[in-house]
Amino acid sequence: MPSAAERTRTLVQSTCSALLVVPGLDLARAEPLIPDSRSVGPEGDVFLEFAADSPAVRAATHAQGDELTAVLEITDVAPVSVPHRIRGRAWISGWLTSVPGIAEPGRMMLRLEFGEAYVDDLWGAEDIEPEDFRDAAPDPLVLHEAELLQHLASAHDEQMRTLCGLLGERTARACAPNQPSAVPVALDRFGLRVRFIERRDACFDARFEFPEPVRDVTELRRAMHTLFEAAAS
Repeated sequence: MPSAAERTRTLVQSTCSALLVVPGLDLARAEPLIPDSRSVGPEGDVFLEFAADSPAVRAATHAQGDELTAVLEITDVAPVSVPHRIRGRAWISGWLTSVPGIAEPGRMMLRLEFGEAYVDDLWGAEDIEPEDFRDAAPDPLVLHEAELLQHLASAHDEQMRTLCGLLGERTARACAPNQPSAVPVALDRFGLRVRFIERRDACFDARFEFPEPVRDVTELRRAMHTLFEAAAS
């Protein structure tokens, strides 16, 4: 399974929505501080791009040393229609400074020096240590996950339903009369998570592990073919 640090790195470097919170900054008349891009440096610092006239840039530029604290809040929403669509949240807190000269004209890069982080997602809730975050890598499927899940949900509905047969005899018997819909809700290099929806207010998740971690979309296709073959037999 992916570690908490890897899951958090994946969220940071995904297309999930993110909001920068700067305690004490008056945003009553300003737009939310939503970075235009996010990346992670070799030391584990998070780099956030904003318009040069953003309140976040002004605050970081005028801060004394590294005294400006901030929190990056990330919300992960499933890219498919399912009950309980929020898959997870992560919070990264640290010290905010400006980094002149590495963004395009009219833009400014801010560095959030990693202090501490916390993730609460489909795997559970955990704290992340700075060195673990620094050394972790995002999941190789992160940039393709939304498209892949949407494709599985729309083009492979019948095959998704057959996966219920891999859950054991007791669960398979329960699935048979109810014919629950099976929606792929999360995908990473280790496996696929499916949400079986029996009624609007009743659903459960199941995790299907790949025989070995996949490294790219080509290997994922082979792994999914193997999974569907097992379910069909």
